[in-house]
Amino acid sequence: MIIYNAEVYTMEQEQPIHNGYVVLDREKIIEVGEGFGWKKDGGQSAIRKGEEKDYIDANGARLYPGFIDAHSHLGLFDDGLSDEGCDGNEIVSPISPDLRAIDGIHNADPCFQEAYEAGVTLVATGPGSANIIGGQFALLRTYERTVDRAIVDPYIAMKAALGENPKMCYAKENKSPQTRMGNAALLRGVLTETIEYYEKKQQSEEKWAEYHRAFLENAEDKPDRPDIFEKDMELEAMIPVILGEKPLKIHAHRQDDILTAIRVANEFNLKYTLDHCTEGHLIADVLREEYDAGQAENRGKGIHALAGVPAGGKMMGIIVGPVIGERCKPELRNMTLATAGILAKAGLPVSIMTDHPEVPEQYLPLSAALAKKGGMPSQMAIEAITKTAAEILGVSDRYGTISSGKAPDLVLVDGDPLTLESRVKLVIGNGRIVFDHRAERL
Repeated sequence: MIIYNAEVYTMEQEQPIHNGYVVLDREKIIEVGEGFGWKKDGGQSAIRKGEEKDYIDANGARLYPGFIDAHSHLGLFDDGLSDEGCDGNEIVSPISPDLRAIDGIHNADPCFQEAYEAGVTLVATGPGSANIIGGQFALLRTYERTVDRAIVDPYIAMKAALGENPKMCYAKENKSPQTRMGNAALLRGVLTETIEYYEKKQQSEEKWAEYHRAFLENAEDKPDRPDIFEKDMELEAMIPVILGEKPLKIHAHRQDDILTAIRVANEFNLKYTLDHCTEGHLIADVLREEYDAGQAENRGKGIHALAGVPAGGKMMGIIVGPVIGERCKPELRNMTLATAGILAKAGLPVSIMTDHPEVPEQYLPLSAALAKKGGMPSQMAIEAITKTAAEILGVSDRYGTISSGKAPDLVLVDGDPLTLESRVKLVIGNGRIVFDHRAERL
């Protein structure tokens, strides 16, 4: 497929490629360039109107990488349903890391179609914030028919939550946590328990390896057969976190909760994102200092950084939102459209979320537009739902920009996507047309 005669916003440079083209197949973007055509084998332009059905004339429209929502609950809270469609929170135990988003997603929810028709091709979706550890977020393509086909990463991050939500869910049942102290204590507790569990697991594996080696080598002094190591599925799910392989995706609104998240991440040398970060603008300078400190070589490597080397957490970025909504609880009293812009101008990587269904998924571009209204520079606002979102999620090698080798997810818009008047004309997902709203077809 070749899309030509487009204003190509690669997100790798501020200025678009005028009269640009993109060549792609089902696996990747092959070539991006300027001019009317793509020269095959060094010959003349291969693009001549009507020559092949897979040549798409953009008629001067803007071409962007597919939009990315870095924090959503798409598919876990069904559209138009209440309790019977609520699969995002298992409010039984405040520590529930073994829960997997992919097992609760309703792939036939119409909000998936609304999402990709609005240009949102990739979402990080997962459990809500009822629990201190809520379970595993997944990264999904919105345009596939089944969850299994949609999966980019079934475990992109581990959801954690601080503040009002977990303590309000369990205090009414006279269970812990009932305070913010309890929130932090439970989080530290499961991280400590996971480290101890992992060490015991490693010791067991070493004993079994020694046992099998002795038999293979027919050693005279064979060790006794080791005990079978009993797996704990909750702690198994936490191992990638304490190894620094998966980030904690930490729900935190109020500045004290944000700072608690940072404190615990620093204590255990974890990778993490700050999600919502509603009062982040009040401590933007502190967050910038923590972000800069986290770029040191040994930060965010989990227990690998515990053996006497410099330690501390690594902030991957800040995911702000939802920016549309009411101040429905005390910890939102300082909510403002200015948050994303203040944090981005402070030099922090900032993406915008919908927190679907709090804001319906198709309004991700509108959310970015409102962040722009609140003071976020236009380029940063569009990057917040493309390039920066991919970087924060750790998938910028495949998503978020238009360049050779990247995923063939593209959105054609008839104007600036951060304005109400613009409409999505065409959506390409995995190198095929998944939505077409063009007035004229070739």
